[in-house]
Amino acid sequence: MNTSNDRQFVAVPAIFDRPGLTAGFSKRHGGTSVGQYQSLNVGLSTGDDPAAVLRNRELLFGALHLDPSRVAIAGQVHGAAVRYVESPGVYSGFDALITDVSDLAVAITAADCAVVLVAEEERGIVGAIHSGWRGTVSGIVVNTVEEMERRGADPKRMRAYVSPCISAERFEVGEEVAALFPSQFVVRRDEWRRPHIDLRDYISAQLISMGISLPNVEVSEECTYDHPDYFSYRAESGNTGRMMGFIALTNRSDRNRR
Repeated sequence: MNTSNDRQFVAVPAIFDRPGLTAGFSKRHGGTSVGQYQSLNVGLSTGDDPAAVLRNRELLFGALHLDPSRVAIAGQVHGAAVRYVESPGVYSGFDALITDVSDLAVAITAADCAVVLVAEEERGIVGAIHSGWRGTVSGIVVNTVEEMERRGADPKRMRAYVSPCISAERFEVGEEVAALFPSQFVVRRDEWRRPHIDLRDYISAQLISMGISLPNVEVSEECTYDHPDYFSYRAESGNTGRMMGFIALTNRSDRNRR
């Protein structure tokens, strides 16, 4: 699955590189978009040519042998609502999707916010979470794990991945935003005029607080603001493309659903 050609399109989390799961976080290279969206923009909410975006999605999912018509995508609003899904489509108003349907990918778009992917393989259920600062402080990660638990998943058996996102060094915020975060995730330095937020550390702490063990949480250290492989909303003043994080149960029969 993780060939050199695949890596042009997508980063495959090591924690999910195993039979029965297909997961990834797209990069910005190898697509058909031009200008500020060059080249693998997968966000239809941008000003890019929709035909190019759809072609890019085909390239992305094709690299991992997934059917691009079998994808459920969250219509994100920076909130904390979670939706269980059984079919493809766009689910407006939700920032996390979970499913136990085989060969249905759940997906999130992002361009500085974190995408959190979660799987509980014994139960056969996966989730994809859009975790920007608003959703994170509103409890989107906690809500998703709790909803997976309600459907029979055990956090002790869960694995989770936190995607490339904006780093604490680049995530400057106002005091009003910093006040919403626990103090240990607010970073202050003499050379900084305003506080910064360590978003990925806070997300990791939330996952662990829900009972997911530390060895089962993989956190990317790549910063979308600085890394040339990714789009960055903040670095490019909003005129940019989007990445996509996604996860699917594969090589399973729906008879395993409970």
